[in-house]
Amino acid sequence: MEKKWTPITAAEGVEQALKIFDGKWKLVIMFHLFGGQVLRFSELEKAIPTITQKMLIQQLRQMEVDGVVRRIVHAQVPPKVEYALTDWGQALCPALDALLKWADLRENHDK
Repeated sequence: MEKKWTPITAAEGVEQALKIFDGKWKLVIMFHLFGGQVLRFSELEKAIPTITQKMLIQQLRQMEVDGVVRRIVHAQVPPKVEYALTDWGQALCPALDALLKWADLRENHDK
């Protein structure tokens, strides 16, 4: 059964969704993990050179708590840790593609 939205419940729903992606880096991290990408921490660091190691750790931990990213630990020495989107995190891809297209409309409109 599809939820019926009112202006108030829709605004509350959007606010809750945006809290999950609050911060400068979470969406950037997600874009690197879309399409089933599984990346090691060091690969994410290289892919996003302007993020600090501390911030990347914090963002990944919060995204894991929120159920957007899964942390995969391989039992080996030295430890190998990889990150991937959960199915729920991956499901956001079409919405973010739509957001990119929407942003592109403004760029084209301003010219």
